[in-house]
Amino acid sequence: MASKNFFLVGDDVSTAQSILVSPTYGPDELKRAVARHFHIVQPSGVSFYVSYSSINTVSDILDATEPIGIRIDNQAVREPDGPEGLPIVGSFYEIFPDHLGNHTRLFRQYGGLIKTTNMGKTNYLTDDPGIAAVALNESIYFSKKINEDHPLWGVKDNIATFVGDTETETWRLSHKFLPTSMGPKAVRHYAPLIQETVRRSFAVFDAFAESGRSWNAYQYMVKLASETIGKVILGQNFGHLANADAPFHPIPLSILTMFQLNKRVASRGAWYQNLPFGDPKKLRETHKLCYALIEGIVSDIETSDTAMPKMPMAEAALKASNLVEYLIKGTDEKGETFPRSMIVPNIVMLTSAGFTTTASLLSWLIYSVTEHPGNQERLLQELVNNGISETTEWSVDLVSKLSFLDKFVKETQRLHNPAFQPARTAKTDVIVPGGYRLKADSVVVCALHSLHTNPNHWHDPSQFDPDRWDTAEVKGRHRAMYLPFATGPRGCIGFNFALLEAKIIFSELIYRYEFIRDGSENVQYDPEFQLVRPLNLYVSVRRRANLSTK
Repeated sequence: MASKNFFLVGDDVSTAQSILVSPTYGPDELKRAVARHFHIVQPSGVSFYVSYSSINTVSDILDATEPIGIRIDNQAVREPDGPEGLPIVGSFYEIFPDHLGNHTRLFRQYGGLIKTTNMGKTNYLTDDPGIAAVALNESIYFSKKINEDHPLWGVKDNIATFVGDTETETWRLSHKFLPTSMGPKAVRHYAPLIQETVRRSFAVFDAFAESGRSWNAYQYMVKLASETIGKVILGQNFGHLANADAPFHPIPLSILTMFQLNKRVASRGAWYQNLPFGDPKKLRETHKLCYALIEGIVSDIETSDTAMPKMPMAEAALKASNLVEYLIKGTDEKGETFPRSMIVPNIVMLTSAGFTTTASLLSWLIYSVTEHPGNQERLLQELVNNGISETTEWSVDLVSKLSFLDKFVKETQRLHNPAFQPARTAKTDVIVPGGYRLKADSVVVCALHSLHTNPNHWHDPSQFDPDRWDTAEVKGRHRAMYLPFATGPRGCIGFNFALLEAKIIFSELIYRYEFIRDGSENVQYDPEFQLVRPLNLYVSVRRRANLSTK
């Protein structure tokens, strides 16, 4: 073993550090050893230099008589750049109200990892799939640790999935029980319930068709999606489909309010959330109300005379009438059930994420069929070609046959993904792909809209083209170019159910109705909501006829 001095190009040569190098090392072993020493996430990106000349072999390293420079992806180590910002508010006016568009603009200006400061909070955002992949992967370098700079700080709850830290016992328990209830086998038995719910909604949309009345797509997709989630998770009928003007049930209403208030509070800095009045106070009150409402339902199910007996969670996932019942009665290999103290926080988060994301996705699917002519007809034709009718019994296998529907959903999620800011926190000082250096506790936000439309990785990214998903370019893409449900151990556990729900509901609606956009103004998204939802998408519907002739 020989001791050789290495330094990061971009730092002064005086910072060189000694690393033992064995003559038996292969090139990859040497890269791994150096990467570990300097906390470089991706060893494959390491290259070596002496006097500005590249050296490629271990023998060249051992023969070097001067400190050896290290580059990452051919880049010198550098700090992420970003807008300089203003006193106190930082980058706020560079970003809001159009945070999606402005983030994309800043990536084009400053590169694939940018630094923004906002009311005292510092975030690093990326549209680079290489950086997104390493950030979202739980590792010695990154984890989900929600600190004061994290977008979810205002609703952090270490007992609940989605809004808790990874390295906790409660997260381990959650991800022991919850994925089983949302896995492919469990999701299969929800198809009839989804089908029944969307068909109950026809009375509302038929009334709209008869009157010619236009309606806000998001409002009614919330009613529809939350009705499904209410049944699946809570065993509740929220009454949203009783008629066109049915009021919102207090549970989904409190969740929608919480999502809006948290976005407002989080975008104004950590100091703001502690104010004893205004939106911070409303957020705390709404949070408390939502938990109290869910606690009441859990207690009722817990004491119900018709509840099923305890059974192994794999079996319970298929037999439970709702997710609350599953968590109460499902047992692990030791015969233990999910801790009672953890049920309400997790049910709140699952209910929240379950209907708000699906409602946004369904709304954007409606936008896509009305905005891009010809697609509505292609979707309908595929349904007819596959024998879909008003009496079809939906199943996972049937949904999987609808290839154009799958491409259409993917393209809509690429351009209008409801979730837009999965974030992870650096556990130590670290150097990520591209040579960017981050300090410990830095929060990296994967800006999904910008990632999904990055012109360095997508051809003609602003063009809506479902057929791009058949191309070799897209099929051979980097695994983190498209992350509608994030990725890694903290990726969305409910993605199987979410896609099944959206595809069945959307197919049923497309088969029965033709959607017509009301007005020609640009559809705006809501910048003060936790998810990307359309604000002003109004549509009307016409009942279809003579489908047998299609």
